[in-house]
Amino acid sequence: MAEIQQSTNAYEDWLRGQLGGEVVNKDLDRKHEKMRDNPFAFLRATYWRWAETVLEICPDLADATCVLAVGDIHLENYGTWRDVDGRLVWGVNDFDEAAEMPFALDLVRLATSALLAVQTDPVDAICAAILTGYRDGLTKPRPFVLDRDYAWLRALVVVSENERAKFWKKIETAPPEPAPARYQNALMSAMPEPSTVMTTARRVAGAGSLGRPRWTGRADWRGGCVMREAKAVLVSSWYRTHSPHSTNIHCAEIASARYRAPDPWYAVKDGIVVRRISPNNRKIEADDQAFSQLTGEMLRAMGQELANVHLGSADHAPKIMADLDRYKQDWLAANATKMADATKRDYRDYREEA
Repeated sequence: MAEIQQSTNAYEDWLRGQLGGEVVNKDLDRKHEKMRDNPFAFLRATYWRWAETVLEICPDLADATCVLAVGDIHLENYGTWRDVDGRLVWGVNDFDEAAEMPFALDLVRLATSALLAVQTDPVDAICAAILTGYRDGLTKPRPFVLDRDYAWLRALVVVSENERAKFWKKIETAPPEPAPARYQNALMSAMPEPSTVMTTARRVAGAGSLGRPRWTGRADWRGGCVMREAKAVLVSSWYRTHSPHSTNIHCAEIASARYRAPDPWYAVKDGIVVRRISPNNRKIEADDQAFSQLTGEMLRAMGQELANVHLGSADHAPKIMADLDRYKQDWLAANATKMADATKRDYRDYREEA
């Protein structure tokens, strides 16, 4: 049996131990299909494998300054939402795997995902754009509020009529199904009014979280439809590997940190993360217009947003800058290339085992 298959089995045994009878086996089957699609999809679906191997493959990064990091960062872990003032905001929008770790690992994973997804752009150009944005963010952190500034980014993420129609069609065709009581309660508590009549349904989305229960609540409220999502959240796979006794879940802490304009509907309670979903509260995925425009400017923005996140809990900027200054010029390209190669090997081995 290939090492990646052994790793997958061990992770899924752990997942079942954490979730008990709540594991969604059909979604695990979907995850396995995604893992066979291409190396980028494999990277997205297998953060636990990254956590197991990255410090073995990139040992020089182990002593980098520790921050509260995203962990499972990649090109499709950015999206849009509305903040408490109704402003359109862009940034990292999934923190399920957030943990304390060396800051450099987020940069390497973001660069690795770009190498696997884009393939045609030179690795040096990709890494230079990400690092330029990251350094800018360390110097002047601020959220990406799109109502006035960042017109180029707003033009890319604005929701077209076709995308809006596609969103609602997917919601409306999901067969209704009663959610378990704790998910019902979490969804209802996130509605604008707790007395709202709500219909629940299963939701299938993402890659890394496939297998975990994921439910939507839908209600008609004051002239329109409102939607909430509730998903089981667990201890990060980083802690599973590097600090197995940890019970810390950092989703809410990192999502609402000081250089964020957070989603006011995002909340974590009793092992469930709840968020608003709408055409404007969404991930930007591979088939989206914004993803197809993966320019240097977009990569710089992604790097800058990572700095916003890393500085959210403490002022790590001086230590991080010192680390960056002592690294060799090609450190990010060299490490991202090694991790991309390792991901491709695991992907090939997994396909051959299937």
